Amino acid sequence: MKKSGKSFERGLGQGSGTGDGQGQGLGLGGGQGRNKGGSFGTGGLCVCTKCGEKVTHRRGIKCTTLKCPKCGHTMIREEMVRNKK
Repeated sequence: MKKSGKSFERGLGQGSGTGDGQGQGLGLGGGQGRNKGGSFGTGGLCVCTKCGEKVTHRRGIKCTTLKCPKCGHTMIREEMVRNKK
C-alpha cells in the first residue's frame, strides 16, 4: 500500500508470537481476587475482632484502615467475620 510516496506495510497475521504483539499469553492471573470477585456493597458494619465494638461502615473507606474507638485494634468488615465461621 502506498501513500504520498512512502511505503506502509500492514501485518495481517493471527499472532504468531514473532513480535507483532499478538502472541499467546501465559495464562496466569485469571483469578477473581478477594471476596471471590464480589464486594459487600454499601452499608454494613466494621467490627473489632478484639473487643467486638461495631461502627457503621462508610462508603469509600475500608474498615481495615479504621482503628477501634474502644481499644485501638484494627477493624474489619462484619461480613468477613461471618464468612470465617
